[in-house]
Amino acid sequence: MKTASIVTFSLRNRLLIMAASAFSATGFLWPFFYHGQSGPLPKIGIFFWVAISLSLILVLAQISDASLDAKSIALLGVLSALIAALRPLGAGAAGIEPMWFILILSARVFGASFGFLLGLLSMLTSAVLTGGFGPWLTYQMFAAAWLGFIAGAFPQKFGKVALRGRSEIALLVVITVLATGIFGILMNLSFWPWVLGAQTQLSYSPSASITENFSRFLLFHFATSMAWDIPRAIFTALLVVLFGAPVLSALRRTKVRAAFLSPIDFVTSKAEVIERAKQQKAT
Repeated sequence: MKTASIVTFSLRNRLLIMAASAFSATGFLWPFFYHGQSGPLPKIGIFFWVAISLSLILVLAQISDASLDAKSIALLGVLSALIAALRPLGAGAAGIEPMWFILILSARVFGASFGFLLGLLSMLTSAVLTGGFGPWLTYQMFAAAWLGFIAGAFPQKFGKVALRGRSEIALLVVITVLATGIFGILMNLSFWPWVLGAQTQLSYSPSASITENFSRFLLFHFATSMAWDIPRAIFTALLVVLFGAPVLSALRRTKVRAAFLSPIDFVTSKAEVIERAKQQKAT
């Protein structure tokens, strides 16, 4: 049985969200494509902060037009609040952030589109609770949204065999390491051009080639972030191994019992009931 996302978008909405994501990606990747004189880049930074904010507004506008029923919206709100409440517990100390555990498992059960929205709204909710508003917020929101999308995009089956039990937990561990690593890379990209100045071998240089800046960023990432990225991956993977099975089971029971997006069908006569029973038996 194929498991679909409980969130569905029209073709227009999907194209607009893809366009917004692609446009906002420039806010992370521009250092590799910008070429100019050495020196501070305040105008460039402001431009891409505005660009990512506009992309966020576009995505939120599309959410309001998506095919979300009341139960899906309620579940999205509850899980967003739960993740937002979990986020301050680790406070990002050494990458110990339990929020990713809930986000990854929820995206696995409810699908990639739901994971995208959940990551986006969870970061926004967290900022409201903690007062964490700033130019970094939209970067965090899109990075978390893409993490949720990645976690939900992996197949539910391998061939004709459903991935359940130990095989699914093993897959989720791989997803966890991949997704949390990508999050760390994206967040480093968001502030790397400004954090070191222009005088070190790890600094961003607008006059350098793409290859040189890419090498500088890799050195910067591995020199500064392994103390956060590796513990984040290990801690989240450990939560998946220890508590993944019961949490997945609870989320799947919620999905089945709530009957998300199931059509409402009114039967008006006994003859119609008999006819439908015959059709089901024939098939």
